[in-house]
Amino acid sequence: MSQSDNGSEHRQLIVRQLGLTDYEPVWRAMQAFTDTRQPESPDELWLLSHRPVFTQGQAGKAEHVLAPAQIPVIQIDRGGQVTYHGPGQLVVYLLIDVRRAGIGVRELVSIIERAIVDTLACVKISAQAKAGAPGVYVGDAKIASLGLRIRRGCSYHGMSLNVAMDMEPFNRINPCGYQGLQVTQVIDLAPEKNPETLMESMEKLVLQNLILQLGPYSWIDVRQEL
Repeated sequence: MSQSDNGSEHRQLIVRQLGLTDYEPVWRAMQAFTDTRQPESPDELWLLSHRPVFTQGQAGKAEHVLAPAQIPVIQIDRGGQVTYHGPGQLVVYLLIDVRRAGIGVRELVSIIERAIVDTLACVKISAQAKAGAPGVYVGDAKIASLGLRIRRGCSYHGMSLNVAMDMEPFNRINPCGYQGLQVTQVIDLAPEKNPETLMESMEKLVLQNLILQLGPYSWIDVRQEL
């Protein structure tokens, strides 16, 4: 089904730029939004970073959490295994009516991966997706993770891109359930070395590329609050 066939040219988008947040209140807000949204509700993208937290997916195995120390571990309702979120990582939650858009979860994963690959290409980083291993990689090192949940025909959760962060907590887990999986970040690979400037540019580029992949939208409203 094409976008024009299913009326998606009339879809509307709200972008929320939420800054640095605790994990659990945002997760609960995503659930509440998904449970109460109506057929005409605009789609939303939430851009933010989290204070340090490990999140464990529905099928997550405890043995992949090696030494969390003082960082909380939260069992949540997305797919996948354990990952780390912290300051300097760009997180985007995609609250999309996929039924209305006429896309399935696999296509949504591909949309997100393409948007990240295109974003990294803008800063001279060659990256790729891997079949059977959702996310985006630079060589064998993972630079972006994906985890989604579909409920009532709508998606929530989303993606995280390592931009300019303390990478040490990844050593305390088997990232995404893979022992010895290498992780990397944008600041170690891109010409720009100023963390604040880099985070701002990544946010703009990821948003731009996600909208290009998800669109068209009839209007886009940017807000700074839930």
